[in-house]
Amino acid sequence: MEVKVVSSKLVKPRYPRGAARPDTSEHVPSSVFDAATYHIQMAIIYAFSAPAPSTADIERGLADVLAAYRLFAGQVGRGGPEGSPGVLLNDHGARLVEARVEGARLVDVAPAKPTPEILKLHPDLDGEIEEVVQVQLTRFACGSLAVGFTANHAVADGHATSDFLAAWGRATRGLPIFQQPPVHHHKELFKPRLSPRVEFEHRGVEYYRPVLPSATDEKQHHGGANNNGVVIHKTHFTKDFIAGLRARASEGRGRPFSRFETTLAHLWRAMTRARGLGPYETSTIRVSVDGRRRLDEAPAGYFGNLVLWAFPRATAGDLLNRPLKHAAQTIHDAVARVDEAYFRSFVDFAAGSGAVEREGLEKTAVLKDVLCPDLEVDSWLTFPFYELDFGTGSPSYFMPSYFPTEGMLFLVPSYLGDGSVDAFVPVFEHNLEAFKQCCYSME
Repeated sequence: MEVKVVSSKLVKPRYPRGAARPDTSEHVPSSVFDAATYHIQMAIIYAFSAPAPSTADIERGLADVLAAYRLFAGQVGRGGPEGSPGVLLNDHGARLVEARVEGARLVDVAPAKPTPEILKLHPDLDGEIEEVVQVQLTRFACGSLAVGFTANHAVADGHATSDFLAAWGRATRGLPIFQQPPVHHHKELFKPRLSPRVEFEHRGVEYYRPVLPSATDEKQHHGGANNNGVVIHKTHFTKDFIAGLRARASEGRGRPFSRFETTLAHLWRAMTRARGLGPYETSTIRVSVDGRRRLDEAPAGYFGNLVLWAFPRATAGDLLNRPLKHAAQTIHDAVARVDEAYFRSFVDFAAGSGAVEREGLEKTAVLKDVLCPDLEVDSWLTFPFYELDFGTGSPSYFMPSYFPTEGMLFLVPSYLGDGSVDAFVPVFEHNLEAFKQCCYSME
């Protein structure tokens, strides 16, 4: 697929006529949650069938929504009297790239699952990127449109980003952008208690004490990544299959497990079997837990990062020899433990104890090439990604970009809108057939 870039420009916020211009020297400091999360550029791909929305309408809507979500129009950097990290609300703007694919239809060239080809459908994720948000509009000969959206994860998590995307669609359609205006972080939010109480262990969870890797450890890690190709497999779980899984896992339980808990439990077991893990090997999943409903002090419409992680773990033997209910309960219990008390303990540890600076701790949220025997899951099942409607209807589909990290799963609601789920699963190529054979089995 040959993608030709036609133009590239900055789209700056457009404020209502007659409205006072905001302070462009304001600096929004990073929160303890911003500091602890992944500092990477994330990307997703939307596809819109013909007749696709016009570039002029999309650009106008983007300018309008950036005036409300100014963090996405600013620049990451240090500021304030202490030179703290954060975002300068300088109205720098978002990067908008227009591109074209000549003589090809989107349906013929767009893969059903992420491959290196789709990296051409959004701006580059590497190198020094001046903008928090970048957008690429790629038009095809058939009239279809691919929208590649990238944003700096250090500025906003998936919840916040999905709110922005839905608001962008409303702005483009001339509708009110939001019911609740976004609230940025400020120094009075997420403060440690006067007497910090670190009631849980956070070393080895959100932060760790770095040690120099041995030559053997380095060889094992990089050797596995280089000698085994990773492919991303897309698995579609129908609503009936998920209903069957939930009934099977929840039998004898007063309240059924959620769609997320059940689907992840099933994938955990399937990956364990496909990887051929020994019965005594321990597998751990990194699961994002949104703090918006857990922290009373989190304001409505909070726009930023407000996520910690649960780490359900089990031996391969228990996962494969015990019923699905065991895996689902393990996930459920681990997520439940990341409650308000845990979030407050983390704030006290990260911002009140001084341990991070004193001990030279580093965050555990970094990308790796290979996670085996562990997993990480990004669940977008409850995010309104399909509400990105520019006036011609919802997208025909959306998916994550190409992130070939073995074991990093993405769970996405199917475009069918009936409760079915698409799982994007990066696996070693030599484990792919084994995974295919067991991912649709309820045994």
